[in-house]
Amino acid sequence: MKILCRNPATLESLGEVPVTTPEEVRGTVAKAREAFAFWSKLSFKERGKQLLAARDYIGTHRDEIAAVITKENGKPLAESISADIVPVMDLATYFARNAEKILRREKVWLGKWNFMGRQSFIEFAPLGVVGIIAPWNFPFSIPCGQTIMALAAGNTVVLKPAGITSLIGLKIQEIFDAVGLPKGVLTVVTGDSQTGAALVQAGVQKIIFTGSVGVGRKVMEMASKTLTPVVLELGGKDPMVVLPDADLETASSAAVWGAFTNCGQVCASVERLYLHESIAESFIQKCVQKTRQLRIGEGIDPNTDVGPLTNESQLKNVEQQVESAKREGAKVLVGGNRVTGRNGYFYTPTILTNVHHRMEVMQEETFGPVLPIMTFKTEEEAIRLANDSRFGLTASVWTKNIRKGTEIAQKIEAGTVTVNENVYTYAVPQTPWGGPKESGIGRTHGRQGFLELVEPRHIHINRIAGMKDLWWYSYNESRIKVLKALADLFFVPGLIRRAGALVRLIGAMFRIKNV
Repeated sequence: MKILCRNPATLESLGEVPVTTPEEVRGTVAKAREAFAFWSKLSFKERGKQLLAARDYIGTHRDEIAAVITKENGKPLAESISADIVPVMDLATYFARNAEKILRREKVWLGKWNFMGRQSFIEFAPLGVVGIIAPWNFPFSIPCGQTIMALAAGNTVVLKPAGITSLIGLKIQEIFDAVGLPKGVLTVVTGDSQTGAALVQAGVQKIIFTGSVGVGRKVMEMASKTLTPVVLELGGKDPMVVLPDADLETASSAAVWGAFTNCGQVCASVERLYLHESIAESFIQKCVQKTRQLRIGEGIDPNTDVGPLTNESQLKNVEQQVESAKREGAKVLVGGNRVTGRNGYFYTPTILTNVHHRMEVMQEETFGPVLPIMTFKTEEEAIRLANDSRFGLTASVWTKNIRKGTEIAQKIEAGTVTVNENVYTYAVPQTPWGGPKESGIGRTHGRQGFLELVEPRHIHINRIAGMKDLWWYSYNESRIKVLKALADLFFVPGLIRRAGALVRLIGAMFRIKNV
């Protein structure tokens, strides 16, 4: 059985890839487990050399990789470079150089126990085999970045790319093979949903899934049967709040780019725009004018601003949401229809007004080039509207008053809230990615994401090896007096009462006997 990969801009065939069977997936995981035995024993420096070699290979073959991304995903070449390739190179550099520092042994201060000869520290051990199930919207940066982080921590990886962007997944395999990564340390398995399900159930130590809420629920349900931990990044319905003192020229450009980059197929896309009523008319005019200037076409053309949606089902979903909004009274200021005269999955960048929160386009993730706009009167109303969502991935606040912007950001329920920025922080390897509500579970990127890829192991030491603890056997009245005195000594307020507890403790200790 094969999967046909197509160019979404032309619908031409790019090739076929095999569907990996469940049995083959289990065999791949077994080989990855064998590879873990030696890969995890390498030093951070040795693993880092492999990651930097992969980074250099990506840099050398940048144009070739960008062309594969653009042809299979549809995004413009500029975005294949800026949003897929460069973030991976940055991430590889950061974790190759900082993995050891991030996972350095942590000494735990024990308070009073330190003075009783106790000592604790935490070490971080790699998990084993990490299964990565990748999406099609950033088919290079998401799985390649997650793979690099897992490898840097000492894990081995089995990567299942999205079926419709399998060629990009195989390109990731090609990159690491070319720099001499040992067999079994990274293996790409192509296939459909059954292949992904087999990976979840194959006995890996962790699953990292990026995709829809519906599929994420199924992944979590399957993983629960084997108690396999998961990290789920499930998307967003991200708000952009523009205060009256914002730089309208800059903020309107950000709104247009944030809504339509990658044809709106970004988990952090601006999917809800809230404008203070005093600036709404001017701001909307700027957005409409800038949207009309966007050039739609094949991503391989360097002058294209907006490419096609990546698949037909996504095109139909966008069309359905816009038509539903129009029936409920939404006004289309620009766009609102498929692009005619082309074979691909093109939809015009669309701006909607007269929308409200009962509309699907304001509640469900659109994942397409649609920007619905509402107004607000007060900051409190803006915060309420921003939080009125079952998602909580990212949000942005726009104002020249940084203090006020920060205060509002702290009241918005999202994993990342930016002030005078939007969308791009996934590309920053030092910062975490993920959010509350139905945006998922766990984090990727940053120290928080790196700690998802290791197991904390607590080591506790009693340096006074020949002393028996006061709470050991045998139990009797004297032992109970010792324990009461200890509790009073450490926790009862007042110096006089604690001094009395110390006297009682000393007296009772001479009368206890240990087994």
